[in-house]
Amino acid sequence: MTPLTINHDPLTNLKFDANGLITTVLQDVTTKDVLMVAWMNAESLQKTLESGETWFWSRSRQELWHKGGTSGNIQKVVEICYDCDADTLLVLVEPAGPACHTGAQTCFYRTLETNQ
Repeated sequence: MTPLTINHDPLTNLKFDANGLITTVLQDVTTKDVLMVAWMNAESLQKTLESGETWFWSRSRQELWHKGGTSGNIQKVVEICYDCDADTLLVLVEPAGPACHTGAQTCFYRTLETNQ
């Protein structure tokens, strides 16, 4: 498999927070649904670029995790973009199954009620 690349060295252009993490938004490339939000560190970003599948840093377990490594619901990376402040990634993916650990297609399946 050919490693994914972005036009610039992401480790020098991106702004990781004080914990070495960057917010990462995952979007289905076909439906445009926002699937989930997770965090990457430099190592998980590098593994994502090399493998073409998403890898993240678990803040609760303090370890790398491969999305779909257990469930089989991997996310094939199509494109990685970063925002104008270079502190958030948008990863467009082809999901192999539900993104949410609950089994929902997206982690954003609940709605807050408003007064309007």
